[in-house]
Amino acid sequence: MSDKKPRQDLRLRTKKFALRIITMCESLPDSRAGRILGDQIFRSGTSVAANYREAYRARSRAEFISKPGDCRKELEETMLWLELLGESGTLNPKKLSALMLEADELMAIFSAIIKNSKGRDS
Repeated sequence: MSDKKPRQDLRLRTKKFALRIITMCESLPDSRAGRILGDQIFRSGTSVAANYREAYRARSRAEFISKPGDCRKELEETMLWLELLGESGTLNPKKLSALMLEADELMAIFSAIIKNSKGRDS
């Protein structure tokens, strides 16, 4: 029961990350790069929260361990789109730094979850 609060907090944190991605996508220019990169990051950035929700309600330990791996894959993809948005000049890289930092922090959290969960199996 003591691990309920951290898991609840991560549900909220990943949801807030998804909302920040949505808001950022709404600010993208109506250009080819803005639309295509926006569609890509919209999908990957919001799926982190969806995948964590699935982990939170996992029916088995194996299912629980696999979902944070999916979260990491989606975060890695999201980080690529953020880099491309900044490096292409589609958005000011300074506006993306807070999202990049949050993606990095979430990546570290999900890596720790995977490591700790697998360690318990030994």
